Parts: sequence; C-alpha cells; structure tokens
Amino acid sequence: MKNRIVGLIIISIALLIGFIIYAFNRALTEIVNTSCSHGPECPMWGSINFHTNISIGIMIFVLLIGLYLFFFGQDEKIVKEVRVIRKSDKKESKNIPETSFVQQKNLTYEEKFVIEKIIEAEGSILQSELVEKTNYSKVKITRILDKLEAKGLIERKRRGMTNLVVLKKQ
Repeated sequence: MKNRIVGLIIISIALLIGFIIYAFNRALTEIVNTSCSHGPECPMWGSINFHTNISIGIMIFVLLIGLYLFFFGQDEKIVKEVRVIRKSDKKESKNIPETSFVQQKNLTYEEKFVIEKIIEAEGSILQSELVEKTNYSKVKITRILDKLEAKGLIERKRRGMTNLVVLKKQ
C-alpha cells in the first residue's frame, strides 16, 4: 500500500480518537458536575485532567506519525532481478574459430561459447573456472558439457572436487 494512503488512514484514526476524547471529556465533566459537591477541589477533577492530557498526547503522537507518512513517506519500489546475457558474449561467439570438427557438429550458441572458452584456455580448463568465465550456472555448464561430451568434442577427467575439461584432438 502506498505510504500516502496509510498516512491518510492514520490521520483519520487520530481525528476519530480526538472526537472520542472530546465526547468522553464532556460526558465525564457533566457527571462530575452533577455528582461532586466539592467543586473544583474534588479529586475527580484531577483525574479527568490527567486522563484527558494522556489521551491528547497519544492522539498527537498518532497524528504526527500519520502526517509524517503522508508528507515524507517514500513509496516502496519493487525491484525485479533480470538476468541478461551480455551482448559482448554474443559478439565474441561470432569470432569463434570454426575448426572442422566444430563445423561438422551442429552446435548451439552456448556450446560454441563454451568451446571458445576451452580453446582460450589452451585446450584444458577446470569446470569451476568455466562457470566463472562464462557466467553460466553450474547446472547449465554441466548440461552443456554433457552434450559436448556426447558429441565427442570434449573429455572430462575427475580432479578432486571438480572436473578437468579437455578438448579432444580431431
């Protein structure tokens, strides 16, 4: 909800509280006038003044919060995160050296991009480094490498907790 609207709602609640305070104060004053015979020295008068002052203080506090939200409150901005493939990555993929074995296999843009990164690393690269260099997720890299391995273009060798990706010579 917009802060301006919330501010208006709080201001209207504060005004309603003010009206209720006024009504109760008038009713209590009439009751004290009819029932108390001591006049202004009656302890009921002190009680009425004390409770009225506390009520007005609370009302002013609520009113100030409403006024602040109405005049100075900023609306929330909804931020949506969008993952965009950099245009430079697409341009780089056009400059991939089309070797004969890459031409023979029908490769997608992503597969060509991964092959290019392997070639830049002189034919072998760790899979975790490939994730960093391509800005693809681990899952996406794994699936692309599975496809390339099935096409016979690369070979993966286990190296501890990661894989060494080696370009096959053809």
